[in-house]
Amino acid sequence: MEALYYTRQDTLAVTCQLCPHHCHIISGNSGRCRCRYNKDGMLTSLNYGQCTSAALDPVEKKPLRRFHPGHQILSLGSWGCNLACSFCQNWQISQEQAIFQEITPQEAVSLALREKKNDNIGLAYTYNEPTVWYEFISHTAPLIHAAGLLNVMVTNGYIEEKPLQALLPYIDAWNIDLKAFQDKFYYTLCKGTLAPVLRTIRLAAASSHVEVTTLIIPGENDRIDDMDREAAWLASISPDIPLHITRYFPRYHMDTPPTPLDTLYALANKARQHLSTVYIGNV
Repeated sequence: MEALYYTRQDTLAVTCQLCPHHCHIISGNSGRCRCRYNKDGMLTSLNYGQCTSAALDPVEKKPLRRFHPGHQILSLGSWGCNLACSFCQNWQISQEQAIFQEITPQEAVSLALREKKNDNIGLAYTYNEPTVWYEFISHTAPLIHAAGLLNVMVTNGYIEEKPLQALLPYIDAWNIDLKAFQDKFYYTLCKGTLAPVLRTIRLAAASSHVEVTTLIIPGENDRIDDMDREAAWLASISPDIPLHITRYFPRYHMDTPPTPLDTLYALANKARQHLSTVYIGNV
């Protein structure tokens, strides 16, 4: 499958323009996400239709607490990610090659429709980073809408504005990870930057239901003043954006002890000075 959003160079190299990395990829190589591959000067999507994870989940598990609560949503994931978080909670599919099954957009829609009998409201693109499954989602999401169902993205928000704008009309709800409110955290621990994520939150909130999740890691993003700035910024978009402050547990390359509960409660209390809805998760 030829990928969307790239430019060809005079040589066989290409520049991917799906996310802010703008990977310069020579022929026979992949970008940082591992799933966008340059085949003789054509950028291809290696993970198109490759599903590593599937489940019927409560919508609250995404987490979305203010979007059709009490219902279920079919959740699909692939492999790959355009960030490299040292604390990744799903590293087996985001950072490693995983076993998958092939699925077409039409099959995904049929599966979602069959699950309506189990109170399914639609399809969530989740588990790994869904923006690197962009071509599959761009083909599937319109079919989901045509079937009278809903689309949900659970994402790190690290995507360029042009592909984001093309996707916005088809996504009904987003949960976006705001990993920290400091660039140093993104650069050091995630190999990315903060500004594109803030742009995604702002643009998505203008057209869809948005909830935000921040995983709190002791000694890294647990300062009260950072949460004060984060919550104030979210409130400048809308004080009704739900914020999920979630507990970290050791994963992948990070062995820092779990987040103390007192830290979560203190950060939640600070966030509630700006936002009407703040949840504590993973406790």
